[in-house]
Amino acid sequence: MGRIWRIIKRTFVILFVAQLVYIVVLKWVNPPITITQINSLVEGHGLKRDYISYAQMPNSAKYAAIAAEDQLFAEHNGFDRKHIEKALKFNEQNEGKKLRGASTISQQVAKNVFLWQKRSWLRKGLEAYFTFMIELIWGKERILEMYLNVSETGIGTFGIEAASQRYFNKPASKLTQNEAARIIVNLPNPKKYKVNPPSSYVSRRASWVERQIRNLKGNPAIDNLVKGK
Repeated sequence: MGRIWRIIKRTFVILFVAQLVYIVVLKWVNPPITITQINSLVEGHGLKRDYISYAQMPNSAKYAAIAAEDQLFAEHNGFDRKHIEKALKFNEQNEGKKLRGASTISQQVAKNVFLWQKRSWLRKGLEAYFTFMIELIWGKERILEMYLNVSETGIGTFGIEAASQRYFNKPASKLTQNEAARIIVNLPNPKKYKVNPPSSYVSRRASWVERQIRNLKGNPAIDNLVKGK
């Protein structure tokens, strides 16, 4: 038993160091592949992606992501406690109905880069750990860059560049604010929603996001983050 326990401890230490090194490396290097992307290949959907740098990403997409998914992204430490409390209260009051999520952009990146999509307490626990680590090591700009590069934006399609090419036949740098908003609002269910031509839901939601962007512009923390200052 002593030998088995030593092997377990050694294995745990090796795995811990390996994942820590991987997190640090990903501060500068894009992930070779993610679990979600592997699943897309296994399911026969293919894999279309084209990583681009933060400077190549249009400000329209950065603003849209923050406006649609996490308006306190520039301020929190990876977790929006007020939003989490509201979601927990809603889910308690609506037991048996569709659950309301409370994930920040940082939490979504932790899930999309390191973990799997299916909900479980194990995944949520690991998600919290990876969220803390990428906030500590990567910083906001890299997290937002990864979000816009790795998120599934359509069946077999990942990232803002591949989505722009798929839906609008042009590079992401040429996206208008409305086009970027339509891609971003598609993220919660990219296998269901239609970007171009947009479904009625996507069209309404994109208009809402554009209004939110107008309200967010002028916020120094968000403007500096978007512009890479």
